[in-house]
Amino acid sequence: MLPGLLRNANRVHEFITEVLKQSGGTFEFKGPCFANMDMLVTADPAIIHHILSKNFSNYPKGPEFKQTFEILGDGIFNADSELWETHRKTTMSLINCEKFYQPLQRTSWEKVEKGLISVLDRVSELGIVVDLQDLFQRFTFDSICILVLGYDPGSLSIALPHIPCEKAFGDAEEALLYRHVLPERFWKLQQWLQIGKEKKLSMAWVAFDQFLSPWISSKLEDLSKSGAEIDGRGTTSTALTWFFWLLAINPSAETKIREEIKTKLDVKDDQKWRCFTVEELRKLVYLHGALCEALRLFPPLSLELKTPIQPDILPSGQQVDRNTRTILSFYSMGRMETIWGQDCLEFKPERWISDRGGIKHEPSYKFPAFNAGPRTCLEDEETAQKKRKMDVEEMGDSMKSLENKTLDSKREMDNRAE
Repeated sequence: MLPGLLRNANRVHEFITEVLKQSGGTFEFKGPCFANMDMLVTADPAIIHHILSKNFSNYPKGPEFKQTFEILGDGIFNADSELWETHRKTTMSLINCEKFYQPLQRTSWEKVEKGLISVLDRVSELGIVVDLQDLFQRFTFDSICILVLGYDPGSLSIALPHIPCEKAFGDAEEALLYRHVLPERFWKLQQWLQIGKEKKLSMAWVAFDQFLSPWISSKLEDLSKSGAEIDGRGTTSTALTWFFWLLAINPSAETKIREEIKTKLDVKDDQKWRCFTVEELRKLVYLHGALCEALRLFPPLSLELKTPIQPDILPSGQQVDRNTRTILSFYSMGRMETIWGQDCLEFKPERWISDRGGIKHEPSYKFPAFNAGPRTCLEDEETAQKKRKMDVEEMGDSMKSLENKTLDSKREMDNRAE
């Protein structure tokens, strides 16, 4: 098992999915005694529900998670117990405030209109191929910096300037993923020697500090720490990238979305795109279903690590000992026939539309795109979908796929704007 895991480190999610399918949805792995790699990996909804909801208190993030994600500090993503509750209450009070959404919508729209569309128009004139995920990452990076720091780094501009902090996010995410699949002693040795992915992570950490330090003193009360920035930049840009890639290889779905927008929002072909209201977005059922389907197949949070503080018996009857690494594979869940049927690998927005023409709501332990249990994303699913729909609609008419390419572990995609 270990050699196979190391050989497939660059396609770890696909490899885990293959093993889970052969193992009935859950498998246990016993690593070498010196490697601290004993783990249980699962895509079973009953076990997911048990760990994230029913027996939540027995599965904190724990010291191992905090050590793996040390770059996130003591923010909400690493916190447990009282510190986590304090972070969550503070963040909820911000998110539930109407004043939070007004600048969020204004900032997003201005970045779409003056940043994203301007860049797409320019590369369209020049016939240049662009990396779609790179554009989305720049879009979300600039937007979050404006909201959190009150500063626009201008990474999304015609020149597509190199900004060390923006690039550092990708390096950090890749290094943290490798920490999940490599023996702890191995990545710690790399860290000590400053080689491989750990060297890139250290350089990314320096880039974060250099970028944030000038703003911390003036924005200390508003700063959500680097963990929130990684989440906002990574999850949003990843979701948008996969959404457009799925539309590129499923042109019939793209056609239906365009027709739905034209029909239900009365948008003309020659009409300039605008910022749609929440009431208007509620009418776009097929688009909502397409976004849910993209999140099912490519959840921004692909896996989650949990460690029990006491021995536990899972719904499957398997026993996990104290401190056993328990990996929940949300990516694999979207590819299990036992959960989604024989057509689970197909992109079918229709699976989310009820007989009455509304959206079907699946339980979070079956569709954990926003996590599940007490740690569910602070914005409920409907609110997050509305925000994503706003961005997708505003961008949608500017993109036309040039060619479909196999995406690597960095999830890149090349497109031509026309």
